[in-house]
Order: sequence, then C-alpha cells, then structure tokens
Amino acid sequence: MGDKFLIEGQKPLEGQVEIGGAKNDAGPVLAATLLTKEPCVIDNLPLVEDVFCLLEVLRKMGADIEWLDKRKVKIEAVNLDPEKIDFDLIEKTRLSVLLIAPLLSRFKNFKFARPGGDRIGLRPITTHLEAFKKLGVKIEKTGGSYLFKSEDLRGGEIVLKELSVTATENLMMAASQIEGKTRILGAAAEPHVQDLGEMLKEMGIKIEGIGTHTIEIEGQKNLKGVEHRIIPDYLEAGTFTVVGAVTPGTLEIKNVILDHLNIFLAKMEEIGVLFEKGKDSIKVSFSPNLKAVRVQALPWPGFPTDLLPIVVPLLTHAEGKSLIHDPLYENRLNFVHELRKMGADIEVVDPHRALIFGKNELSGIKISSWDIRAGASLIIAALMAKGKTIIDNIYQIDRGYEKIDEKLRKLGAEIKRI
Repeated sequence: MGDKFLIEGQKPLEGQVEIGGAKNDAGPVLAATLLTKEPCVIDNLPLVEDVFCLLEVLRKMGADIEWLDKRKVKIEAVNLDPEKIDFDLIEKTRLSVLLIAPLLSRFKNFKFARPGGDRIGLRPITTHLEAFKKLGVKIEKTGGSYLFKSEDLRGGEIVLKELSVTATENLMMAASQIEGKTRILGAAAEPHVQDLGEMLKEMGIKIEGIGTHTIEIEGQKNLKGVEHRIIPDYLEAGTFTVVGAVTPGTLEIKNVILDHLNIFLAKMEEIGVLFEKGKDSIKVSFSPNLKAVRVQALPWPGFPTDLLPIVVPLLTHAEGKSLIHDPLYENRLNFVHELRKMGADIEVVDPHRALIFGKNELSGIKISSWDIRAGASLIIAALMAKGKTIIDNIYQIDRGYEKIDEKLRKLGAEIKRI
C-alpha cells in the first residue's frame, strides 16, 4: 500500500509560500547535460520523484553525479553506456523521452524503452519519431522498445504536426549537434522550451526564434559545460493561487515570474479571484463570489493544459454553468469522477469537455489521485470540503510537487501523510 493524504477541510490558511524549480524545465535541462563531456552545474532543482528518477537513469548509464547543495547538482557525462539504460526507470517518467536526442548525438545505435508518465491520454511519441527520421535516424520498433540508428545526422526544415513541447525540446537538442542549420516549424514556445534554448546558447549554439513557433539552430560538435538555474514552477504558482482563493485567509506566493502566468491570472480575474501582483509575487485572498466561465487549454501562450484540472474545484464554487475543454488529452478529465463523489455537479460531455454546475459544497470522502495535476486538484477540493478526505495514490502527486503537504501545513492546513 502506498502513502495517502488525510485532509481536514475548510481550515483558514495564512502566510507565505516559496515556489520551487519547475519539474518540466528540469527534465530537458538535465537531458541537455549529456550533450557535452564537460561538467555542468544545475541549480534550483525541484526535489520530486520524476527528477530523482531521471538522475538515477543518468547515473546508471555512467554519468558522474555530485550533489553540491540541497538543490544543486554537478553532472559530468564522460563515459556513458547506453546498454546500461534502466528500462524500468524509463517507463516511470515521461521526462525520459528527452534523453533520446542527446543519446543520438553520442551513439550510432541504442535501444530505448517506451517512456511512461501520466495517464492523461495516449501520448504517443510518434511526433518525436517522425522528426528524428527527417534528421536521418533509422528507427525500428521491437515489442515495447525502440532501436535507434544514427549513422549520419543531417539538418534541414522540419514541420511538427503538433505543438509538442517534448518533441520541440528533443529536436532542439538533436539539432544542436548537427553541423549546419536546422529549422523547426510548429515549435512549442512554453517557458521551459525557452529556457532550454537559453541553456543551449550558453553551451555555444546559435539559436534564433526562442519563444516563437519557428526556431532556427546552427549546431556544432563540441558544446561547453555550463552553470544553469531552473526557472520557478509557474504550475506550482498557479496551484497555490487557487488554494488561496478557496480557503479563508490570505496567501503570498513568492518567487514567481509573472509573465509566465499572464493568461492564467487573466482567467482568475474573470472568475472573480481576489489577488494583487507584486514584483515577483502574488497575494491572493479568499474569494467567495466567483463567476462561471469557459476555460480552454491551448498551447503557449494560451491557458496551460496542466492548470486546467487545478481550476475545476474552484469552479464548483462559481455561480452558474462553466465549461472546461482540453483538446489535447482525451483522459485529462477522468479525475472529475472523484470530485463527483465529493458532491460536485459535473457533466462529462465527451473525453475533452465537461460542464461544471455551481455552487456546490463538497464533502470529504476517500478518493484516488489519477495523475500529477489531478492529484493537486483533489488536494484543493479536500481543502474546500466539509469533513475529512483521504487521497490514495499520492505517489503521482509527489512526482511533480515537492513536499506539497509540508508547504500546506506551514500555512495552517490540516494535512497528514499516512
């Protein structure tokens, strides 16, 4: 049996919460350290399961990993052996898919397992594979794994069929090792994609178009080691913004890059959430008068798909009928069945859309976490609910949120890990 959270709801929360490094930035940044044989120092790492898992994959392959501080690690990937890839670890985290590009730059052929991660949809790596093939990579599928052969990588113009974040990051890393120019059309532009671009520039790569949907990269063979700091996690900041809106009291959320939350905060304002922006902080107060809205997840700079589950419990307290729509993942909304057990009036229209009818009071019950963001949504619902809530399968939450229970306890929440 795994750990559970026991939460007593409707308690006032007050105080400050510090936002940590972004898991979705740590993945590509750690993978990029394999592009060079020189040492790289990565700071502000989030201490979450997905990051620990990825570091262990690197260590087992032969990377020398030294912790310099609580959140700072030095990685020197001189002697790597792709035959020592731990497939069990690869299948535990979606971040592992980002290792394919660096390995292509180091080895002529290697075998790689199908990456794991959240159960929010099919999430095939077809987009990655098609892009790699255009770079000259030969790929064979054998059972649950892939065999990659890269005799002669070549650049050119590559059109991504979808604005895939990890496919964009993989292509950026692959192109950085190919002499000549590679042009990526339909590139994703999320903050962590931009930060990877900045890291690659620090390593000696010429890149144009960072933050746009067209990226041009002039690669080279010998990249420098760097010191790089992970950006603050705007998804964690968004999560605590909603926590502050649904619980009595006032929270100050510190270490925030406000530009990463513009669309999200505009939607919070439309809903009726009471908040003030600081220089690098958000002060949010209990917001009892909420309005129903429509929320659609879109690629950056649209409303982040990972914050869509976070607003669902908030909308159960909004007056009227709200519509949420995630066109990206067909299983993103499966967790709403857990909220319905708590008393939420939610109608799942199809795998991508749901109607939320408010206002409804939620009641504590035993529920189960579905994935990282669904788990955070259930914590928010439990903090709102009358009585006690038990949340199973919290390993999923630990994959993306560092000690979220400890942070909530410091604010006054009654939450226990059992």
